[in-house]
Amino acid sequence: MLLLTIITLVLSLSSSSRRDKTILYSRTITLSLLFAVLLVYDNLYILTLENGIGLYGGMFHINAYTQIFNIFIFIISAVILGLNSFFSRKLVNGNKGFYSFFSKKNEEQVNLFKNLIMNKTGEQYKILEYSLILLFIVCGSTFLICTSDLVSIFLSIELQSYGLYLLSTIYRNSESSTKAGLTYFLLGGLSSCIILLSQSILYANSGNTNLDNLYIINNIADITKENEFVNIFYNSYYINFSLIILSVGFLFKVSAAPFHFWSPDVYDAVPTIVTTFIAIIEKISIFVFFLDLVHYTSNSAYYSWSNNLLVSSLLSLIVGTVLGLTQFRIKRLYAYSTISHIGFILLSLSIYSLESIQAFIFYLIQYSISNMNAFILLLSIGYFYIFSTNNFEEKTKTLDLKDGDNSPIQLTSQIKGHYEVNPVLALSLGITLFSFLGVPPLVGFFAKQMVLSAALDSGYIFMALLAILTSVISAVYYLAVIKQIFFDKNDYEIKENIIEYNSNSVTTLNQKITLSSYITITISITTLFITLFMFIPEEWLNMTNILTLIIFNL
Repeated sequence: MLLLTIITLVLSLSSSSRRDKTILYSRTITLSLLFAVLLVYDNLYILTLENGIGLYGGMFHINAYTQIFNIFIFIISAVILGLNSFFSRKLVNGNKGFYSFFSKKNEEQVNLFKNLIMNKTGEQYKILEYSLILLFIVCGSTFLICTSDLVSIFLSIELQSYGLYLLSTIYRNSESSTKAGLTYFLLGGLSSCIILLSQSILYANSGNTNLDNLYIINNIADITKENEFVNIFYNSYYINFSLIILSVGFLFKVSAAPFHFWSPDVYDAVPTIVTTFIAIIEKISIFVFFLDLVHYTSNSAYYSWSNNLLVSSLLSLIVGTVLGLTQFRIKRLYAYSTISHIGFILLSLSIYSLESIQAFIFYLIQYSISNMNAFILLLSIGYFYIFSTNNFEEKTKTLDLKDGDNSPIQLTSQIKGHYEVNPVLALSLGITLFSFLGVPPLVGFFAKQMVLSAALDSGYIFMALLAILTSVISAVYYLAVIKQIFFDKNDYEIKENIIEYNSNSVTTLNQKITLSSYITITISITTLFITLFMFIPEEWLNMTNILTLIIFNL
């Protein structure tokens, strides 16, 4: 797939302009990802095998649940990349034809209006490397999901991380993006050093790099703990200590507390269309890798390294909830919301029972979809915001929006009263936020209910009570945003009939500005999934049940 995609991209260089090549690149890679979905689906016969298949001398291991998550990553990546494959706005329902309206004007003015309205000159359509870097990140994510060796772990996580560093700084004219990318690079490099340290300790104490051998050694050390000679060389304390360090490095990369401090700054400073990808893909691959690691090493007779995941879950629930109460910047609010939800995911993973792993898989899938919808809605509202009646440049200066062109919506106050501007977008965002909160009958409620039920059944009563309490407290900042959207008075309205293309000229246009079909279809599908899950739960719950049973070899 990589080879065919690269050949296709080289052939697309014959395109006429840089902007057209960027769109063609994005569409080519989107189709490649969708075709990869079909390839993986065609190989789901691995479901019939008990333990899956090892590849490249044991460097990678493929089974049913790695295949399912590969499909999930490909679909999510294709949807996000589609935002660069189609123009963001279009004109509809005019009293006059678009071209007839401009028939008396010169060609430069016509092109100027078309570019302004449809955002053809937007920065995201000028960056050739965006889709290529995204493709390498996806490759790193899929490799990490399937990895079965210390060497392939490091290569996979670095392939993914380097792509994310470049993606954060890809908007070269954005000072805030460059600053955030540098911060992300330095702290991400630190976490990679921690991962490499843990791997070197594992290799020094076991003499091999294959995870299957480490799992065997760990079990031998537990079984023969009365044999002092064996324990000199194969003591599970060594493995647990190394895995604790390894988990710290990966928790750093998923921004779980207490290693979360870089996440709000990077989310807020990076352009929103890039944040949409950064906030989702990395977490999916790392958590799926964690699931495999916990499965084979959490049953130690000594101290289990996975207990530190429970500590991180506790801190993530508290930090994500308390610090989110003070945020007035919308993407920083999203970041702390993500930290809080990571607490739920780590709680289900650290419990490690049949019910909790089912909750873990379901929570990870539904939250990734909901989070993607939340960022796409933020982008969509921004596409309307720049056409408000107040001058956009003056407004960004007044609000101190340093990167207003790439991230028009930065403050929660900018979306107040949006229900009067676009009721459908406002309702969709409200539904997504209610799902984050866990209000029934939305899909977020069922995910939290499954995690809390698993915690109570396993005797984690304090953690369940803390999770409930933090969910109630987090309602403060979710409901505050919803109040601003539906009940506050907006200080702007969309200019449906007036387009300003410079400070000296105002032109009347008898056509309405709307979102492109791709964005509206994507928002509609994800919002319907969040809203109507209670009517179609069998397929998703059956899939999580089957994957959980496969993991436990039942």
